[in-house]
Amino acid sequence: MSDLTLIGIPGSLRRNAYSSGLLTAAQELLPPGARLEIGEIVGFPVFNQDEDAHPPAPVRRLKEQVRSANAVLFSINEHNYGLSAAEKNVIDWLSRPYNDNAWNGKPAGILSASVGQLGGARAQYELRQSMVFLNMFPINRPEVFVTFAEKKFDAEGRLVDEASRKVIAAHLAELVRYTRLLLNRP
Repeated sequence: MSDLTLIGIPGSLRRNAYSSGLLTAAQELLPPGARLEIGEIVGFPVFNQDEDAHPPAPVRRLKEQVRSANAVLFSINEHNYGLSAAEKNVIDWLSRPYNDNAWNGKPAGILSASVGQLGGARAQYELRQSMVFLNMFPINRPEVFVTFAEKKFDAEGRLVDEASRKVIAAHLAELVRYTRLLLNRP
């Protein structure tokens, strides 16, 4: 089987954020033939369309990583029933200028975690709406919503809940299968 590269997009700038813990778990749970690089979103200024033609270096680096990857894995935190400002900012930067959308045509997976009982569901649905415009192809199932996250991560930010790890592994297997299908790779 051909090797696939996935790029993980964290949803928070916070040290030991749940979204970072989900991506670390995903690196451990990937099926054979795939690898996951975690993108760096620290240092992104607030999106400014005046800078479309000359984005800052951190934006250029991540944009190139996304372009080079076969698929994207978003790991999101829910803030006020929606995407975090950090994640929305990354999405906007990498979709610009209008004719230079790095997300275009990418298969995508979505992981989320929150301290509430919905596990980031509202933020996932917001992201899925954006993916229509971005022309991304998210997998539909299994969905990953890590609920009551403060009970499922240890003090170092490692996901220790086995049920959550199991559904993440299934999600990643489906993302890899779907990516191979879209790329027409065995």
